[in-house]
Amino acid sequence: MLFALTVLALALRLAFVTGEPLTHPIGDETMWVNSGARLLPSAEVAFSPFRFRLIFHPPVYPYFMGTLFALFGSLTAVKIGQAIVGALLVPAVGRLGTMALGTRAGLLAAALAAFYPELVWFSAHFWAETLFLTLFWWALERVTAADRDASTPKAALAGLLWGLSVLTRETVLYFAPVAALWLLWRRPRGLPRALVFLATLVLTVAPWTYRNWRVFGAFVPVSTAGALNLWQGNAALSREEVYEQYQAVHGRIAQYDLARAKGLEAIRQRQPFWIFEKLRDEMPSFWEVDSQALVHLRKGAYEEVRPGLAYAATFVVLAPYLLVLALATAALATVPISRVSLLLFGFLGYYNLIHVATHGYARYRLPVLPVLFILAGWTFARWGGPPREAVAPWRRALIAVVGAVLLASVVPSLRLMLRPGALVFENARYAPGAPPDSGPPAEDEANDK
Repeated sequence: MLFALTVLALALRLAFVTGEPLTHPIGDETMWVNSGARLLPSAEVAFSPFRFRLIFHPPVYPYFMGTLFALFGSLTAVKIGQAIVGALLVPAVGRLGTMALGTRAGLLAAALAAFYPELVWFSAHFWAETLFLTLFWWALERVTAADRDASTPKAALAGLLWGLSVLTRETVLYFAPVAALWLLWRRPRGLPRALVFLATLVLTVAPWTYRNWRVFGAFVPVSTAGALNLWQGNAALSREEVYEQYQAVHGRIAQYDLARAKGLEAIRQRQPFWIFEKLRDEMPSFWEVDSQALVHLRKGAYEEVRPGLAYAATFVVLAPYLLVLALATAALATVPISRVSLLLFGFLGYYNLIHVATHGYARYRLPVLPVLFILAGWTFARWGGPPREAVAPWRRALIAVVGAVLLASVVPSLRLMLRPGALVFENARYAPGAPPDSGPPAEDEANDK
């Protein structure tokens, strides 16, 4: 069944790649295409990491794009490659869901991953998310399998995949120690697996860290984007003012040092209420009722957009998100507390907090969607089963708190989305109020916000 879902996921993504209306890259997509499909395979760089001046972003996605473009000479080949990679997320989610909550919940979670419209859309567009999700969730699946089977080779493979995911999106680097401690928790046998996992991860990332030292003369573990995001998300300045100061400094390492220092200084200055202010400001952005697909539409990347099509696209993209969010919250009433579920909840909390500390955006929540799929799969799996036992008081309280936080997070953006005329774009390219495809440097991760 899991194999069939993977095949269906691949067919759906390939159909979307070939059937999507004419579009063009916008914002950060342009940066990825320039660096991955044009600069990296060029005669001047020729895939050399020492001639490739990339440091703001991690390297794996540009190399993924560049390799496919060099082999086939087409961006369509990159999209097809992403469709294949995106479909491979399905078995990872299904297997992990099965280990966490049982076969039925795992298969339902895999089905959600296979058919979730936003994930299908990303497979046809030039963002690192598709590759990152598949690498990271297979890494998490291998961590769990290594623990279940007491397997050191599986722990080594988990470290390799985790390292590759870090080299695609650096945000998961800082959750690796948590995963290692989780492996270590199975004492006394967990220590070798935890050490092998960490060693393999470090050996995977270290060559790029060395390359950064050779090329730029500074210790930068992966990339410099995180420092700017930290400053941008905490400064009492506008985004434009942050970029003006950032760009006034000569040299990428000097910019990195400035952004990191300014970000930490801004956090210190906002104490002791910093965390409460950030939760208030960033949670509605992280969980907002929006999608990069709709941002793409609003920015005019498609040609003619009829009102009916705008409404239909919005419903197709956002209705599944709201449904999954509701089902995942409902799962808290009965979901079993186990080693695997605790690891998943830990990652969900970690990823929320890392974007509370920097800044939230709908695209940034994609890595935690599989957690929601697994929880929603559990809720689906419970329907039609034996009579439910009474929900414990602490679970009722948990659902009330989580539900209130999520409701407060989604209502502001939902109200904006439901404004009269908000979804009607006679021609999105020239729609009144559509944000221009310009602004700060294209390499900024938040450029499409």
